[in-house]
Amino acid sequence: MPVNVPDKLPAIKILEEENIFVMDETRALHQDIRPLKIIILNLMPLKVSTETDLLRLLSNSPLQIEIDFMKMSGYTPKNTPAEHMKQFYRSFDELRGKKYDGLIITGAPVELLPFEKVTYWSEFKEVLNWADTHVYSSLFICWAAQAGLFHYYNIPKYELPQKLFGVFEHTHADMHLPILRGFDDRFFMPHSRYTEVRAADVEKVKELQVIAHSEDAGVAMVKAKNGRQLFLTGHLEYSRFTLDKEYKRDRRKKIPIQIPQNYYPGNDSSGTPCMRWGSAANLLFANWLNYYVYQETPYNLEEIS
Repeated sequence: MPVNVPDKLPAIKILEEENIFVMDETRALHQDIRPLKIIILNLMPLKVSTETDLLRLLSNSPLQIEIDFMKMSGYTPKNTPAEHMKQFYRSFDELRGKKYDGLIITGAPVELLPFEKVTYWSEFKEVLNWADTHVYSSLFICWAAQAGLFHYYNIPKYELPQKLFGVFEHTHADMHLPILRGFDDRFFMPHSRYTEVRAADVEKVKELQVIAHSEDAGVAMVKAKNGRQLFLTGHLEYSRFTLDKEYKRDRRKKIPIQIPQNYYPGNDSSGTPCMRWGSAANLLFANWLNYYVYQETPYNLEEIS
């Protein structure tokens, strides 16, 4: 089944070229089932790329999904055209009266700032408080995972000696957890961050469980509230070339950056990156939609509390 997205969203054409079925709003009006309602708060600089990455994964499901995109009112993106934001994104004030089956909050390039110094921190906290009563299950990615753990559970973040950058091997706690169903004993996930949360802090909070970990990348996934909150410190949503683009962008800007680990064959950045996290990415998003959203959300969204 398709993802239902706003008419003329740029990701539609890209995904159709990959033979991924995406349904626009006009066509969806003729469908006689209730779609899952997912809201995405996209804080990444390159909005269109992130939209495409997330929709590619959300579409790999037999469920019809209706997508809304949220923006922070207190911040104007520098790398996405204003016309795109106006056409496809709505402010929190416009959306706060609605309820959703699921929420995805992306990473953001503000890791080295204290949370309280982030321009939109006050509004971001409002969104998190709103999600408690207006969203059934929330998926937090990278910076959003750290920010969510800090806001809800007072888990601090720590600056790393250097950027954690590359694709790392992980193990998980319990293959019988619905979110990990179908995962191999070891799986790979990209990371691109300057900060971390530590297992020792997470383990002090009885409501939290570390469910995936890496010897090199540390805490990878944390579960709370029986899966109504899932915190992912890496970027399973990344496409094959995302780290490649980040690396070459920073090289052009002469920003100190090491070659992403475990990514290019032979560590040769002129080669095609090795994609080793695709199956885990598709499993995670499909499992989240099925077991933590579709199977659990009330049919009447107004019953969410």
